[in-house]
Amino acid sequence: ALTASTGNGKKVGYFSLSVEGAYAKEYWLLIEISENATLKDLDVFLREIWLECCGHLSAFEINGVSYDVAPSLSGGWGVPAKSMSSKLLKVLKAGMAFKYEYDFGSTTDLTIKVIGYREGYRQKNGIAILSRNKPIVSICDECGENTATVICAECIYEDKGFLCDACSAEHECGEEMLLPIVNSPRVGVCAYEGSETYPNYYRIII
Repeated sequence: ALTASTGNGKKVGYFSLSVEGAYAKEYWLLIEISENATLKDLDVFLREIWLECCGHLSAFEINGVSYDVAPSLSGGWGVPAKSMSSKLLKVLKAGMAFKYEYDFGSTTDLTIKVIGYREGYRQKNGIAILSRNKPIVSICDECGENTATVICAECIYEDKGFLCDACSAEHECGEEMLLPIVNSPRVGVCAYEGSETYPNYYRIII
């Protein structure tokens, strides 16, 4: 878990952020994060709750500036990327929106909005999950009756591939292409199998 240092009655600023899948808006989070946290802290949190599968690169784009997890490996043209060591108080302000990408191959894109800012006494934890979407229930694309439990990583690109236990056993793409259905905009992508740190709870305070 990400934690901020404790203090004796000292106040600190907290940003309220809404996070959602850029192309899968049914997946969303509302979080509160200390202004003294870094973009790297936010990157680690997003990876742990929604994204991490194979150690892919990632980047934020804020006001036209790219902040990459590994700028020296990112390459590309134009203005060189900055590192994620910047504190949030230096790069964010209430009302702004910015982008996040995980995995520059099979990319999962997120949209993040700063929906509020407050000052409060410093808490033990630097990030609080205020709310999140409930796990999404999908019906099997094959039988059309049972609840899907897995998704085919090949068929997902044809807007299908949600399978129940019975239908997945006979799916033509093979067992190796099946991934568990998880509460994340990265469901069915690459080798993502869900979060061990933050499972599919609706509301968590850390």
